[in-house]
Amino acid sequence: MRKALTLVALLAAGPAFATGLEIQIAGEANGVVKIELLDDVAPKHVEQITTLAGEGKYDGVVFHRVIDGFMAQTGDVQYGRLGDDLRGAGRGGSDLPDIVAEFSDVPFERGVVGMARSQNPNSANSQFFIMFEPGPFLNGQYTVVGHVTEGMDVVDQIKRGAGSNGAVIGAPDVMQKVTVTE
Repeated sequence: MRKALTLVALLAAGPAFATGLEIQIAGEANGVVKIELLDDVAPKHVEQITTLAGEGKYDGVVFHRVIDGFMAQTGDVQYGRLGDDLRGAGRGGSDLPDIVAEFSDVPFERGVVGMARSQNPNSANSQFFIMFEPGPFLNGQYTVVGHVTEGMDVVDQIKRGAGSNGAVIGAPDVMQKVTVTE
């Protein structure tokens, strides 16, 4: 039986991180969030995210689903752009193909970034979420792509949604600019 890795053990394991994201957030939350991407854990997902970010596809995309005590979801480059009709936000992806799941032993702890998907485990595309709190029920069910290294205080301020699905009503917070870092 494989032993589950803690985020601390993964960080201590060595130089696994080659890339990251720097996200400028505006709205109720204002500031910069830095994410270290786990190239060795989910290489296909990291490649897709960095490709989209490098092309500016995440710039202006809103946090459309935010559930207090759980997570903040964003990344719908098709239907989630600020200024568009956001009623479809959360249903779209990108022009790139969906990605086959890259499940791992990395647990969903506070600050972990995972890929959103439909019921099909191989349907992740562009959307991702940041955990407010641990979510062990997600372990091995969703692909972990990274973790927040700076700016969890900003993440904690992201405007919460309403109801059980966490849909954000009114003006959602937005990723103004997403930059790939080394």
